[in-house]
Amino acid sequence: MNQAVVFAFVSMACYGLGDCVYKLAARAGVRADRLLLVQSWVWWLMVLPFAVATGAFVPVPAMAWSAAGGTSSCIGLYLFIRSLGEGSVSTYAPIFRLNFVITVFLVIVVLGEPLTPFKAIGLALTLAATWLLMGGGGVDRRAAGKGSRRSVIQLATGTLVFGASNFFQTVSLRSGTLPETAAVASGTAFALTATAMVYWSTRRLWPTRPALKFGAVTGALLVGAVVCLLHGVAAGQASVVVPITQMAFVISAPLGVMVLSEQMTARKVIGLGAALAALAVLMEA
Repeated sequence: MNQAVVFAFVSMACYGLGDCVYKLAARAGVRADRLLLVQSWVWWLMVLPFAVATGAFVPVPAMAWSAAGGTSSCIGLYLFIRSLGEGSVSTYAPIFRLNFVITVFLVIVVLGEPLTPFKAIGLALTLAATWLLMGGGGVDRRAAGKGSRRSVIQLATGTLVFGASNFFQTVSLRSGTLPETAAVASGTAFALTATAMVYWSTRRLWPTRPALKFGAVTGALLVGAVVCLLHGVAAGQASVVVPITQMAFVISAPLGVMVLSEQMTARKVIGLGAALAALAVLMEA
């Protein structure tokens, strides 16, 4: 197993655990913007000292791409968390993690990464797994009519925007930005975007106690996910690393069933099996 794949698996685990915490926060009534505000502060306060202490913070013009990625990921996550208020994490998380399709398409078409047979098979299995996991009561029954449609629109838009964020990060790294520097630029833009969203909607910034609790956890998990994702992309091909990291539903879907009491169906079991097969194939790509 090469270094890029190891980083991808650690990132995947962090993203998967984070998705479950997002669902718990949504159930607790925590506002998405306030959760992201705390998350962004934690991220920035953890990443900046680490990058400076290790000498890996080297500002370059290309880090502007990472800043664009931070803004996009904040908006994408905000919409995803809002959608979880009416949808199950075991179904919505796999759909959201389809954002890798956007990233892979862009890095192959724009950056010229090769589409190998193993990679094509792995991506096909990933799409199949996602489709299977989508078919199992994505919206809670209590959420009907306009509420359900609104959550689906939020989920779809968030998926597209987050996929673009990973492409921006790839461009930044390919242009010479160090992973830790990219994380600082991304985290700064993320924090500024989250702060602006909260102040615009409430005219106050101090978060609630639940937001502090959940935001601190998701912030720490996001640091692990993003830093490992950036190192993985720097060491390997984004069209392999990003799909693995975005298969976080391999973690979040079972946890959604075991911890959050969401329904496990035969279709979901088959979907998880297809996801594991996709991981095995992508490791060989």
